[in-house]
Amino acid sequence: MNSERLKDFRQAAYELLVLASYATFELMDAMMTTPNASCLAEFSLNPLFKRQWPSIYEALQDCRPDRKKLMLLYLKQLQKEAPPTEHILVAIDHTAWGRRDAKTLKDRTHEYQRGSIVGQGYSTIAWIPEVQGSWALPLLHERISSGSSPILQAASQLKLVCEQSVNPVLAVLDAEYGNASWVLALTQASILADCLMRVRKNACLWSAPPAYSGRGRPRKHGQKMRLNDATTWLEADTTIEIDEHPDLGQVRVRQWIDLHFYRAPKQKVNLILVERMKPMSNGQPFPPLWLAWVGERTLPKRNSLV
Repeated sequence: MNSERLKDFRQAAYELLVLASYATFELMDAMMTTPNASCLAEFSLNPLFKRQWPSIYEALQDCRPDRKKLMLLYLKQLQKEAPPTEHILVAIDHTAWGRRDAKTLKDRTHEYQRGSIVGQGYSTIAWIPEVQGSWALPLLHERISSGSSPILQAASQLKLVCEQSVNPVLAVLDAEYGNASWVLALTQASILADCLMRVRKNACLWSAPPAYSGRGRPRKHGQKMRLNDATTWLEADTTIEIDEHPDLGQVRVRQWIDLHFYRAPKQKVNLILVERMKPMSNGQPFPPLWLAWVGERTLPKRNSLV
């Protein structure tokens, strides 16, 4: 991004901050350029924050930016980086913020992150522009109210991004979303996006049911496939092996087509298993990586997965 384009972008973002916009903008710059801060007041020591420390609290209290318009501004910049036919990669995650001692804080919920904690949950959808590195651009970062859930909030965010984006969208998600609830949320919200989710190693999926015999109620499920029990696995539709991956060594990838979760029998899922064949330094095998693919663009049945 050249200097003129950056200047235009910053000016457009500034105009969307509404109240306490100047203090908020300086606080944003201070937060991005301060390596460590033990409290909010320390941001006022940053040379980019030209006001006194009470202005930090004023900015947080008074600023009410238009999140949707800010997201549209981000997408406008994003679309300049990719051709209209190229997928943009977004990541969705749920983060818990423990507030056990803040008993007067409104709308605290029970969050589950390495155990149950009392606090507030947040859902973030971010654009991932680079294959290497950890830089990302958050498009929406919202608190999950007690009347919602991480899956419903994520579905709402992904739908909004898909509706406003010229480019097709590919979303990657952690194992919290690799289940029937997320697949059903995509269908119910009519979200036109491809999704790649991690799946827990103890999950179960089912194959398509056999043809109707003409008697009784038609079956919804075929053979059960338990991921932690190899004796129940179906024959893979596709298997490829990479003899020498530059980072992972020997890798085997298997794919099963047209499976489904029990509570979502009409929503087809492609199941993918990625295995590193070389053991770890202690001699133990690497844990298998289970992935599920759903979306408008179905993976090919007899083609390369790479």
